[in-house]
Amino acid sequence: MLSLTASELERYARHIVLRDVGGPGQQKLKAARVLVIGAGGLGAPVLQYLAAAGVGTIGIVDDDVVSLSNLQRQIIHDTEKLGEPKVASAAEAIARLNPNVRVVPHPTRISGQNAMALINDYHIVVDGSDNFATRYLVSDACFYAGRPLVTAAVGQFDGSVTLLKPFERDDEGNYINPTYRCLFPKRPEAGSIPTCTEAGVLGALTGLVGTLQALEVIKEIVGFGEGLVGRMLLADTLSMHFETIKYKRSAKNPLNGDTPKTWSEMLEIEHG
Repeated sequence: MLSLTASELERYARHIVLRDVGGPGQQKLKAARVLVIGAGGLGAPVLQYLAAAGVGTIGIVDDDVVSLSNLQRQIIHDTEKLGEPKVASAAEAIARLNPNVRVVPHPTRISGQNAMALINDYHIVVDGSDNFATRYLVSDACFYAGRPLVTAAVGQFDGSVTLLKPFERDDEGNYINPTYRCLFPKRPEAGSIPTCTEAGVLGALTGLVGTLQALEVIKEIVGFGEGLVGRMLLADTLSMHFETIKYKRSAKNPLNGDTPKTWSEMLEIEHG
């Protein structure tokens, strides 16, 4: 367990007095390695709150640069960073917020060729991507790597968050938890769902949903509360209505179902 310095004890004092976190929980956060996919609308609050919470190492995967239209919601970036790679802009912001955090920039797009190498180097993954191809790829790779995944999505005024741990087994060796493919068996056709560029998105909504992702990550690292495994939190901000729906493992899913496929097979079939 990593020890905390005097300045860290002061910085994280409000965590340490929490009975469910305390010194041991803060030490777990310091030792944790979290990979965040995307430094955009969802990734921005995830990165800020994980850094503020004292997560020791944060990896950021993003191949984009900061543009003016990002700044309505991607609040980790600012006007002075226009044209700068998002991973660099985010790393600079985190350094200002908490110099104790080590940031590992990955200025690339996650793909079938690099997903396992990226994910295997971290303890937990957060998906803040904005397209279904990446969500399916990341969820599949996390299953084969045995890494928890906090994934989320937003619409114009609504969002959802869930925690995936489909690699876990019971005492008899049987898989017990659902996969992303149990929740969404079939990937939507390209262009069938408008992107935020086409439909728009409320900036504060991404802040809300990304913050919920960060909270779920902190709970998973420290080990308190009830995680969103097999449950999806839905937020409708037009009516300010929140609800949680349950979903179960499907025997038909290709990851931990009755006829499971290997990572190589999934790459060939799904992620080319």
